[in-house]
Amino acid sequence: MQVNRNINIPPVGVNQTPSVSNVNVAETGGFRQIMESAAARKDELQFSKHANMRLDARNIQLDSSQIRRIEDGVARAQGKGIRDSLVLVDNIALVVNITNRVVVTALSQQDQVFTNIDGAVIV
Repeated sequence: MQVNRNINIPPVGVNQTPSVSNVNVAETGGFRQIMESAAARKDELQFSKHANMRLDARNIQLDSSQIRRIEDGVARAQGKGIRDSLVLVDNIALVVNITNRVVVTALSQQDQVFTNIDGAVIV
């Protein structure tokens, strides 16, 4: 095995610090606000790119009331120890990763075979 030792690494001056982030603390309000914002987003229900594509393709619109009911169903599933759940709201079926609070896919309830779940919640 041969190691390439001809790597060109630009030097960093004595008073220079390499940049590790594009976050401007002055613009964001400081570290505490960044962390609190990240924690709040962690608790929010997220939709995967795949789920968003399925919602668009099937012309499924979720209103704020339905989102609240889905979030309630996710909380109930989490309380029961479910990891991947089918959440049924009105005529919409959602497969949700409960651990990460991410909607993985969305479909109509007319599709009657659901896989990769270990629980179901009807809200």
